[in-house]
Amino acid sequence: MSYFSHYSNVMLIFIFLTFSSIINAKTTSSFVNVVSEVTDSVVAIGMYRPLESDGNQVLGTGFVMGDGKWVVTNYHVVSKILDPQIVQHYVVIHGQGREIIAQKAEIIDIDPVHDLALLKIDSKLKPLKAGNGTLLKPGNEVAFTGFPLGAAIGLYPATHKGLISAITPDAIPARNADQLTVSMLKRLKKPELVYQLDATAFPGNSGSPLYNIETGRVIGVINKVFVSQGKEAALSSPSGISYAIPVKHVIEILNKNNVLY
Repeated sequence: MSYFSHYSNVMLIFIFLTFSSIINAKTTSSFVNVVSEVTDSVVAIGMYRPLESDGNQVLGTGFVMGDGKWVVTNYHVVSKILDPQIVQHYVVIHGQGREIIAQKAEIIDIDPVHDLALLKIDSKLKPLKAGNGTLLKPGNEVAFTGFPLGAAIGLYPATHKGLISAITPDAIPARNADQLTVSMLKRLKKPELVYQLDATAFPGNSGSPLYNIETGRVIGVINKVFVSQGKEAALSSPSGISYAIPVKHVIEILNKNNVLY
């Protein structure tokens, strides 16, 4: 091999590595921007009970849709029946750390079968856009942003990235067995398909938007994690297996209520 041939090969390798680094840097930068955009539309779902506790108790996560006054979350996050005899209501909390704003939220519609709820607030926030409803294939990279540990030290959204590992039947009810409804029992006989994720979610992630890492469009809603050793293990020994409801069911509840997406 001549000196010039060897030199050319070295230059080709160097150019390839340089371009590869530039591409990786652009991809990382793009994802950072997507996360930043999505985070602006992610909210905490809480309960305001001044007679029982100070501040708002964070129950889960939600995200803004439509014209900025609609919030999607899991039904099980807001399934507690409120006591009309005392002051208590659900709230949508937006902000970071201790710099937060809580708005009273009205439950407009629920879909217990698909574990979804649609809330409405008075002041507009930045909304997300929904994907087209087509199920993504296993192997696709996805991300979700929410409040995995609530707000014990303030409100700090966290993002987790992972893979769609499978499209699997949703045979596990979202609520406890003693609370099964007729519609839920029917679902067990003919379960819907959901995303199984190779990603670690925690209880506070319920209602987090699952989104495309390139566009930020919502493709699903985190609603449960696989736990093999009891509830406590969900925090101390997470399985790394999470589940998400496909966005087509979000689109259905939005359409039902004439909410643009």
